[in-house]
Amino acid sequence: MKLLLLLVIYLLTPECYAGIIEPLKLRHDDSEQRAAPQLTPGSHLKLYIPSLPYLYVSHAINGALFRPANNKQGWKYDLAISHKKISDIIYEFKLRSGVEFQDGTPFNADMVLLNMEFFKKKPFVYSKMHEVFDYAKKIDDFTIRFHLTQKYGVFLNDLVWVQFYTPAYLEKFGWNGKPTCPNLAEPGPYGIGPYILTEGYIEGDRKTPKAELVANPNYWDKRYPKIERITVYTEYDSVQAKNDVLYKENVLDITPIAFEYKAETILSPHAKLVISPSTDSYAIHINMRNGNPRLLDKEVRLALNQALNRQYLLYFVYEGEGQISSTLASPNFPGVQEASQSIQSYDKDANAYSPEEQARLKSILNGLTLKVLTQERFLFLWRGIEYQLSKVGVTLGLNVTKTETIIFKELLTTNTKQNTIDWDLLIWGNDDWFFFHPWTAFFVYRTHNVWSTVFPDPIMDGYIEDMFKVAVNEPGYLTVVKKIMQRAHDNAYMFFVPTPKKVFAVNKEVIFTPYKMASVPLWEIELTTQHPSIRRSDYPKELKQPVAIVYKNHTD
Repeated sequence: MKLLLLLVIYLLTPECYAGIIEPLKLRHDDSEQRAAPQLTPGSHLKLYIPSLPYLYVSHAINGALFRPANNKQGWKYDLAISHKKISDIIYEFKLRSGVEFQDGTPFNADMVLLNMEFFKKKPFVYSKMHEVFDYAKKIDDFTIRFHLTQKYGVFLNDLVWVQFYTPAYLEKFGWNGKPTCPNLAEPGPYGIGPYILTEGYIEGDRKTPKAELVANPNYWDKRYPKIERITVYTEYDSVQAKNDVLYKENVLDITPIAFEYKAETILSPHAKLVISPSTDSYAIHINMRNGNPRLLDKEVRLALNQALNRQYLLYFVYEGEGQISSTLASPNFPGVQEASQSIQSYDKDANAYSPEEQARLKSILNGLTLKVLTQERFLFLWRGIEYQLSKVGVTLGLNVTKTETIIFKELLTTNTKQNTIDWDLLIWGNDDWFFFHPWTAFFVYRTHNVWSTVFPDPIMDGYIEDMFKVAVNEPGYLTVVKKIMQRAHDNAYMFFVPTPKKVFAVNKEVIFTPYKMASVPLWEIELTTQHPSIRRSDYPKELKQPVAIVYKNHTD
């Protein structure tokens, strides 16, 4: 809305009519017509990933049976070439032949067995994979079977994160046994992906401010990678990141931006605006473990949610780049839109801005003061939330950090009351890391898991156990999705805000299609011959002209 208003004001200025200022003309994004040859010498991409960077770049470095994909199932084959479900507990996979790890070690069924041995010792624990995986069996050099202990409907989604490492890496580090997915604990030729991590490291609980990746010359798919070198920044001031893409060259190429910077991005000399629908969400936890005692009162949590006018947030804070959701899960997940139809959302209960409703909410919230722990990149959202909550007498105290590491450190220790920072509300970017499945959102409701700050709820935990048993589109899936969403909504287990689209500022000479989930396909991104890392002359004036919004993954 602000974007449209700014452009209309520009076009209607008297100077424009007088011919002093030419009317704004937006050119079509024609960067693909200037694509540079694959691995052009000196080609170098720089991007900032503020949320879940260890997930976003993982498949550019590591390999698994499946990799993320921009399709309805959320994945496609990577190190597997086919699979079949022999029974509810046995899955067979044909492996890709002729593949080598980055250090030259052959990939085959023996390597899968070795990795799964280490997985059993220290698996990831954010799902039920560590409980249901029994053993893997080699059928031949390029055929492997996985045996489970019970029916597990999300097994294929989990396999996207069962990545394979060299024997040298496993002997040194093994699997990490952390609440977050594994990744590389140090740089080296330990993976099997299109890029080799040469500097820094990016894990869920520890990371360097930047990491350097170089093209893997022996990658099995010769179509990739397309750029020689990539720098990934995991820490950056978000406003500075925006300015570095919009107004500087060869500093930063891609960054997510706050919605308020859309018009500025369009008008900048070096950037274009790229917008994509997503299955992401903003997870705002309510600390029911050791936060403000009043948050244990369901009436208080409901009142906090009822005090938000989500339509206003969507149009004035998100500038329309999102969707209203009755809970944390994006409506773009399978079954979530259907389940939402039966939930009477807080926004439909009453008008949060009416004098009568505000008086009622004030009588409940009664001068409530809450401590907020937030990453700096979410301040744009808290400004809108703070204004709305102030109308009902709620005061927010913001504790701001630039690094997601601190957010996760506190979040993942709150379930056991071991957090070192006092907080009542905590936000993180819960981008879709489970690839087109609402477990991305539901896992924070599993009350005995370290990712949850909800007080124990055996009923909710039981619903989640039921969800694990069914795959998307199987009988019973929609029913259990409705139960989980309804209980989360009725008990106000999170502070629910609209789910966002992906909005990026991107250098005009970068060819980039975002994925809807938490993965940046670094292997697919291309640069043009006019990218500052490649060209050897001034940037042509005509290319500095504003580019029309680049919509990706839209079907309408």
